[in-house]
Amino acid sequence: MTDVVLVSGGAAVSPFTTPERAARSGLAAGNSLTALRQALLDAGVRVFTAPAGIGQGAVTEDPGWQGFGDVPTVLPAEWTINAVGSIDDAGASLCRFLGHLADEYGMTDVQLVGHSMGGLFCRSAVRQLHEGEVPIAPRGLITLGTPWTGSLLGDYVTGAITLEDAHGDAFTTEVLTRSAQFARDNSQGAADEVAIGYLTGVEGWNARQAGVLDGIPVTVVAGDRFAEFAEPESLWPHDGLVATRSASAVDVPEGVLPHVDRVLRPDVHSIFFADAAGLDWETALTWDPVVRDLVVRAATS
Repeated sequence: MTDVVLVSGGAAVSPFTTPERAARSGLAAGNSLTALRQALLDAGVRVFTAPAGIGQGAVTEDPGWQGFGDVPTVLPAEWTINAVGSIDDAGASLCRFLGHLADEYGMTDVQLVGHSMGGLFCRSAVRQLHEGEVPIAPRGLITLGTPWTGSLLGDYVTGAITLEDAHGDAFTTEVLTRSAQFARDNSQGAADEVAIGYLTGVEGWNARQAGVLDGIPVTVVAGDRFAEFAEPESLWPHDGLVATRSASAVDVPEGVLPHVDRVLRPDVHSIFFADAAGLDWETALTWDPVVRDLVVRAATS
């Protein structure tokens, strides 16, 4: 049975958790990862949550919506993902965190599960594992709503999509405008990098990852809850933050993604979007029972 490390996405705050320890108030592993962590624990899997915060620094609490507090073990900043910074800086922090797990918990191989931008952080960490001296072998990668080729936020901020592309849909228009304001207030590089212009093309970030995932089975899970329009494909359908085509890694070259299974669910990006749309939390990618079972099977097979 392979150990699992759960990695949250852009602008998400997550505590460091072990199988025995988690935040003692609020959601034990943060609002992105708590349900996945519990499903893995219930299946007897040894699972850890990578610490992440908005800005570089140790994570002690998340006082925001559906947050957490009373974290029993706080790791130093160099092992903590800056969830609003660059992909490769986050990957370096995640790689150092995996080194900590190797040293302190005897981890030798790992199934990585990344939600949203966390999937990109995982891919960067895998590359840096290959390049460095951390003695951990990545045995698989699962991405949930990961923007392989761009996100609504990044594409709107960089001008790749416009408000006109929302076709007047009230929810999508609000997502775009509020995301842009959040990016202006908080991004330290993440917004510009989670965009089609940065990720794709012959000199894009994806192209520079060629060979990194060779021999590593990858499963990509996408949501298509919002499907009122068909065009442009860089926006419709989407899960609230990532277009289905991007989360499905449809346009990623085979040299970058040679071994992939694609799963499509009628889900939203997160419980934040479920709450905003008046939907049950189990319609969120990381809380969907079908997705939870998929992750458990990957860890226990």
